[in-house]
Amino acid sequence: MASVDECRQALRDLTARLNGNAETVREHVGLDRTLACRITDLNAAFHGRLTDGQLTDLTDGDDPKAKIALSTTSEDLLALVRGELDITRAVASRRVSVKASPFDLIKLRKILGAS
Repeated sequence: MASVDECRQALRDLTARLNGNAETVREHVGLDRTLACRITDLNAAFHGRLTDGQLTDLTDGDDPKAKIALSTTSEDLLALVRGELDITRAVASRRVSVKASPFDLIKLRKILGAS
């Protein structure tokens, strides 16, 4: 099991990759949504906003009104961010749960693939 700090750092790494690649991501994915990431085995959560190809305002805590809510274990979060776990396969195998519109799910997959 990863720690809360490792999960926070993984999300910061994802933020840096997305923000450094915002132009490319924005070209492929026009998305402006609130995002919550819930770490089930740590009883922890983070939230922020996906906008203009960037992940912004990332902070600790849940956002129950988030338009996109991702729930997973700490280890699976790290594997997703490192590119070792495909989001589509992770959702299909129930290692990751994503609550979002079908349209947002497609865009989220593109974002994770483009980062």
